[in-house]
Amino acid sequence: MRCFIAIPVPVPASARLMAIQAGLPLGAPVPEENLHLTLAFLGDMSLPALEAVDDELSTLRSEAFDLEIAGLGTYGGAIPAVVYAGVRPCAGLTGLRQRIRSRLHGAGIMLPRERFHPHVTLARLRGTPSADEMQRLARWLAAGAAFESPAFRVGEFALFRSTLGSGPARYDLLARYPLG
Repeated sequence: MRCFIAIPVPVPASARLMAIQAGLPLGAPVPEENLHLTLAFLGDMSLPALEAVDDELSTLRSEAFDLEIAGLGTYGGAIPAVVYAGVRPCAGLTGLRQRIRSRLHGAGIMLPRERFHPHVTLARLRGTPSADEMQRLARWLAAGAAFESPAFRVGEFALFRSTLGSGPARYDLLARYPLG
């Protein structure tokens, strides 16, 4: 089972993201119900490993915090693969991610060390965009440089299963973990 741990993006923040996404000149947009901020990608998990993860995450204690989505960008270098909305620096978010990684270690899950760049994926780009498409994307990014969504309270995170197929991935909620 392909799984990840994330913070779902609530309305009205998701509504603002959908409004900005509507003007995106290229790419496969992420459906509103799939908008999230990934805290840890677990990859393919066996049921026993997933149960161990759930056991560890069920005992995690962390305070709720406010999160602000701001700015737009791309990943993938000269040929972007992802268009995203960024997240303002947030100690609560960084602390939660560290606690989750520690709990995953306790469950025997060793995630690769990587720099955390919190974001919400808005669209995925396939193939190599033409020069005209790249110019339109650059104009869209410049116009949205000051993008902000309303701050929202993060009161939980969740474990999801991701099923790939034709079209957008399907995300199924497996468990919710409240924050204090």
